Amino acid sequence: MRAVSFRYICTVVLLMATLATYALSQRRQEDLLAQPLDSIDKQIAGWTLVGNEPLTSRVLDRLQLTSHISRVYEKDRAKLGLFIAYYAQQRAGESMHSPKACLPGAGWQIWKHDSAIVPFNGRPMEINQYSIQNSGQRMLVFYWYQSKGRILASEYMGKVLLAKDALLTGHTGGSLVRLILPDIPGAPAEAVAFASVLIPEMQRCLGDVN
Repeated sequence: MRAVSFRYICTVVLLMATLATYALSQRRQEDLLAQPLDSIDKQIAGWTLVGNEPLTSRVLDRLQLTSHISRVYEKDRAKLGLFIAYYAQQRAGESMHSPKACLPGAGWQIWKHDSAIVPFNGRPMEINQYSIQNSGQRMLVFYWYQSKGRILASEYMGKVLLAKDALLTGHTGGSLVRLILPDIPGAPAEAVAFASVLIPEMQRCLGDVN
């Protein structure tokens, strides 16, 4: 009798989980960009766009992006790489490809984990700051996750809020924004200044908060 009851409970739980998963997948809606990412300014905080860095077809197939830009800006002979990946839909429980995982796969060693504070709408916003090195070359990486009205540094909190959004609204669109520049004196301040201009530009592309 106990065995029958246990099997019955397991069947009911499995059925409920299946129905919930189906309901969430049906509820998810595609969040289209209000403005294309390519409309982001070519002059940001004294940095000027000087070129693009196209992704290979292999990388594009792996990332499955809805939209992206991969640019190079220059200021006083220094280069700054900007990469933005946008997903119109995401699945609850999953997350975008984090630089924390991608950088080591590309041969970079993350030797310091840190954070930076960027002012936005009169509030301090925390973003990730990593120090990386490869064959004697040292760079700084800054990245964050941005969606309508939300800026996050934590991948884990992103997963929690993504599940909440999928359940309550069905809207799961979001982006990963990454900056990379040489690890030289003044670079952190330059990155923060760049990010403080870029974040509102991104919000314009994502659209006004409902």
